[in-house]
Amino acid sequence: MAKEVTNRAENYAQWYNDLVVKAGLAESSAVRGCMVIKPYGYAIWEKIQATLDKMFKDTGHVNAYFPLFIPKSFLSREAEHVEGFAKECAVVTHHRLMNSPDGKGVVVDPEAKLEEELIVRPTSETIIWNTYKGWIQSYRDLPVLVNQWANVVRWEMRTRLFLRTSEFLWQEGHTAHATREEAVEETEKMVNVYARFAETFLALPVLVGKKTASERFAGAEDTYCIEALMQDGKALQAGTSHFLGQNFAKAFDVQYVSKEGKQEYVWATSWGVSTRLMGAIIMAHSDNNGLVLPPKLAPLQVVIVPIYKGADELEAISAKANEIKRQLEALGVTVKYDDSDNVRSGFKFAEYELKGVPVRLAIGPRDMQNGTVEVARRDTLQKQLLPQENIAAHVAVLLNDIQENIYAKAKTFRAENTFEVSTYDEFKEQIEKGGFILAHWDGTPETEAKVKEETKATIRCIPRDGKPEAGRCMVTGKPSAQKVVFARSY
Repeated sequence: MAKEVTNRAENYAQWYNDLVVKAGLAESSAVRGCMVIKPYGYAIWEKIQATLDKMFKDTGHVNAYFPLFIPKSFLSREAEHVEGFAKECAVVTHHRLMNSPDGKGVVVDPEAKLEEELIVRPTSETIIWNTYKGWIQSYRDLPVLVNQWANVVRWEMRTRLFLRTSEFLWQEGHTAHATREEAVEETEKMVNVYARFAETFLALPVLVGKKTASERFAGAEDTYCIEALMQDGKALQAGTSHFLGQNFAKAFDVQYVSKEGKQEYVWATSWGVSTRLMGAIIMAHSDNNGLVLPPKLAPLQVVIVPIYKGADELEAISAKANEIKRQLEALGVTVKYDDSDNVRSGFKFAEYELKGVPVRLAIGPRDMQNGTVEVARRDTLQKQLLPQENIAAHVAVLLNDIQENIYAKAKTFRAENTFEVSTYDEFKEQIEKGGFILAHWDGTPETEAKVKEETKATIRCIPRDGKPEAGRCMVTGKPSAQKVVFARSY
């Protein structure tokens, strides 16, 4: 292999980090807890961004941008919200530097202290609802359907590239509605958009459900989520959609005049996904050879590698390779013809395997004689010789097959690692093995906290499609109407 990767079974965390770094997705920066997203990694994020952006606009949303800095007093207006984020906030106290009196570098100018400290955006509800107060006066101004692509800062002590960093990229939708029913409908609509995106583009099967009260977003009345299972048996929260009720409208006095001429507080939602989705792709699909990327999000869907000796062979192969490249591009496929001469073809094979390129085509002198091309698919590592004629159409079909196979494999893995238990002893034994665990819960925060403290597992969601099923809580034995999903998580 071009770059050695730690065996997944021996050290999952190191395997993950190896893939992120050695496949050229990201690296740690000079700022503790922050990352540099490299071009190859950012190209995947751009595809995620472009796809979601279209899905948002197809559902009537528009993009805007709000300030990075939030006055500290804004966070104090909604009690649950400030409590939820207080320990993660980065605070700006001064606005200027000065040369150090000892001549060594610069120091903070003590005369430049801000009258009010500014919080570096951990999330934007407060600054946006302060803005909406000026936008909304009448029912005719509603709904407001706005999304923002931005960065946020949540000061983390223990970080991991893409999964948990002090600064990360995301989108955050913030909408305002005339009625509770419209806001709830919006909340559910957007979690469904996330679920459809995850399954169709990330090739990631997800559970859709509600969070318990203790797991909700700070300041929300309800939080809906999509939960995915990674190959180490841990859950990853891949997206959330929050029904905020009238909490932020009341905190920032955002009212409108209804059709009946009455002053009413508006109803709110917020929803978001982040670069954490990059981690989900890696952990759900990849193997010991490197990344396995869903074709719909791969920066390069096909790479063509020539195998040759001498300029004459290369010239003939290049003519055919570039012809195939043009045919593929005409079908909307992203292709690279790698005729670089600084490394051998075997190294190129390993490098593109590491980077998760879905399809690799190899053409050598014998292929030119026989009119064939070697086709290798990344998901199964299978190779086959196929005629050069109609190869572009075949590859286009193959890319769809690979997308579907990656999803099917992940769905099978989830099914094989989802367990139902009826007793707490069974639960404690199974949670050590990982996976999603379905079990009855009595609905109390005390039982939820006990399970978390004793097993480090949390209730990931109350499944939306879970059927009412009478039973008894695995911990207390109290009556329970439905099973919930437990797991250890990132």
